[in-house]
Amino acid sequence: MGMELVSLEAQVFVGEDVVSRELDGEAVILNLESGTYFGLDPVGTRIWSLLQKNGSLRETFETLQQEYEVAPNQLEQDLLRLVKELHTKGLLRLASLEEGHTIRA
Repeated sequence: MGMELVSLEAQVFVGEDVVSRELDGEAVILNLESGTYFGLDPVGTRIWSLLQKNGSLRETFETLQQEYEVAPNQLEQDLLRLVKELHTKGLLRLASLEEGHTIRA
């Protein structure tokens, strides 16, 4: 499954070697194995928090729709773009609900 096919129906998992810290509403995510780190603004930090809590892109999307005034199409694009970037950097793993397998970067 290609990354372009990642949808709101995917599940996400934080890798065992990934840690994050939040400070003043912003988060830093670090992959201890690769040394890759990534900083998030307050909205990105909220997304990261929701993904860690439930792992569901659909549930995260629905929660964000209630919390922010943004067009659904724009929210979906922004959410999927962030998830793809975190996945590419090795900070998240993705699994397709339809196919039940992990998506490789």
